[in-house]
Amino acid sequence: MKFIALAISLLVALSAAAQPTSNLLPKPTETRWGRGRLLLQASLQAELPASVSPTVRAAVQRSLARLVPGATGTKGPVLQIRYGREGKPESFDEERYSLRVTPVGVLIDAPTSLGVLRALATLEQLPTVEKKRLYLPEVDITDAPRFAWRGLLIDAVRHFMPVPVIKRNLDGMAATKLNVLHWHLTDDQGFRVESKMFPLLHTSSPGGFYTQAEVREVLAYAAARGIRVVPEFDVPSHTTAWMVAYPRLASLDTVYRPYQSWRTTNVAIDPTRETTFTFLDSLLTEMTGLFPDPYFHAGGDEYNGKQWRRSPRIAAFMRERGMVKADGQTLDSHKLHTYFNRRVLAILQRQGKTMVGWDEILGPDLPAPVVIQSWRGVKSLTETARQGHPALLSSGYYLDLNLTAAAAYATDPLPSNSPLDAAQRARILGGEAAMWSEFADSVIIDSRIWPRAGAVAERLWSGQANTQNVADIYLRLNSLSAQLDGLGLQNRRAPAALLVCLATPLPTDAPGYEPPALPRKTRQMPTPLFLAPLTALTEVLEPVKEYKRHFQGFTYTSQTPLTRLVDAAPAESDVARRYSVAVDSVVAGLALAPRPPGLARQMLRLRMQLVHWQTVDAQLQPLFALSESVREYAPLAAGLAAVAGLAQQRLTQLETGTTASTIWLTTARTTLDAAQKPAGQAELAVVKATRRLLEL
Repeated sequence: MKFIALAISLLVALSAAAQPTSNLLPKPTETRWGRGRLLLQASLQAELPASVSPTVRAAVQRSLARLVPGATGTKGPVLQIRYGREGKPESFDEERYSLRVTPVGVLIDAPTSLGVLRALATLEQLPTVEKKRLYLPEVDITDAPRFAWRGLLIDAVRHFMPVPVIKRNLDGMAATKLNVLHWHLTDDQGFRVESKMFPLLHTSSPGGFYTQAEVREVLAYAAARGIRVVPEFDVPSHTTAWMVAYPRLASLDTVYRPYQSWRTTNVAIDPTRETTFTFLDSLLTEMTGLFPDPYFHAGGDEYNGKQWRRSPRIAAFMRERGMVKADGQTLDSHKLHTYFNRRVLAILQRQGKTMVGWDEILGPDLPAPVVIQSWRGVKSLTETARQGHPALLSSGYYLDLNLTAAAAYATDPLPSNSPLDAAQRARILGGEAAMWSEFADSVIIDSRIWPRAGAVAERLWSGQANTQNVADIYLRLNSLSAQLDGLGLQNRRAPAALLVCLATPLPTDAPGYEPPALPRKTRQMPTPLFLAPLTALTEVLEPVKEYKRHFQGFTYTSQTPLTRLVDAAPAESDVARRYSVAVDSVVAGLALAPRPPGLARQMLRLRMQLVHWQTVDAQLQPLFALSESVREYAPLAAGLAAVAGLAQQRLTQLETGTTASTIWLTTARTTLDAAQKPAGQAELAVVKATRRLLEL
């Protein structure tokens, strides 16, 4: 009975998911659809207040150009914009707005310019094409964010991210109403900002850096989109690059070389020398002057204190100041860490900044104004709020772990069962998606951020009542991908281009090799012979999850090219997800009596997909023979064929009512176990769903 109830609920959910849905993401607070429409035969004509700010005027021009690309000067319907005052993102000014589309025009009304920017982002998602005619549906929207802090962390250290990469991701943030760029600028591998006070910091770091002029360029670009930029200068650990440049900062008498690995070093600058704080005072004074936001991230994560305890001089400093545990003997490095944090806090407060740090800096002696960003879970977030600190959630939103959009969507900074009282709840500022760049360079980073960051954006913007339908968020994430492609992001194009290279086994390293010239008429290369089957395989692969890629026999450094099939594979396979939905639908239908009338059609579509997958391995055999870089994924192609064949057999058994033998089931499970094994740091994403067919 329980299984039948589950089957019915699945069918109901799938039926609901098939209903028409808008493309709006994040989902607005309140949406009332009308029956009319506004044809866009020409560009909207903006009607702006006399005192309109340059920011709003420029944003309106961008939106109008995107709404009707290539529109002529013909006058179209009126876009009327009204707002009260210029909004300040750094002050958490209001972002609420109302947007009304009627058959005769559009009206945006907001208390601040920030609300206008958010309304324009919604307006850009409304156009619909029907019979080659572009129109806006009649709608009345009232909207406001749930959380004031909705961020995206971009790590520009492990792999340097040039200014155009940052800018286009700022466009993606603006489209999804994310409003804080957390710019991770220093780590063991490098110091990525020009320092005029201490130039060796950036010149000693291989891989590139931002000039101060480029930083200001990014800040202006972000501000024009209503986005704040909070820099992170991570101390006291994650500072190998600092000690490469200035050895006097080191806790031990050691000379460091530029660090190229991804493993945590557990080295830290010396918190006991006054010269350390003189250095930090000068550096942070320079950097706080460069970054105007009132919040400044000082890191503070992932240090176990081992180096401090090993240094006789630092150990003596700790004992003299009672930095020991309850037994009176064991050195307590967390107390020294707190001492260090308070000194850094004093420097930042003198510059008018509010300090932000990771979980590890939380302690009973840390002043309440410090904001704590939690990467270790909702439990840590809850404790932060209870201790009186403003708090941000990033646990559950780590995009680099290659977890699903659904998993991020299910993670809430303030779930309905939160134990916090009203005052403590008010301290939860919001959260941030985090994109650490060990396995994402400037080419593929867009595909690792988007569209999954859109699920985080909706979780942080939309109310809980509007964020329950997981099937619907996936439909809208697909629409978001298309929108971002139009904005110039590379979330689709970069993996596709990498696949073209991998499907073309040419001797590119041979002496005198030159790439073939593009045909004059098409200006495109001919489609590689192996592109279709290689794409079919890659679409059902995903990089291994969480931190497994560090521990599978392939050593990465900052110089390792990210050009393998695992780098072209999606972080979350949409093809595999749709296959999983189809399997669940079939499983649910088979549990019902009589069987639903559409079940036979569903099974036929499923069989067609499986037949296609069975051909991929054979089609790729010549490529495996020619290309060493692709050959390592041959086991996954063979596994896909095996899984598809097994699923075909199981569908036949289920259709005919044949009971699978014990031997067959045992062999099938062994086949699936073998297919589940990773190769080349990638894994088949269709195995788990196929297992569910065996459970019937």
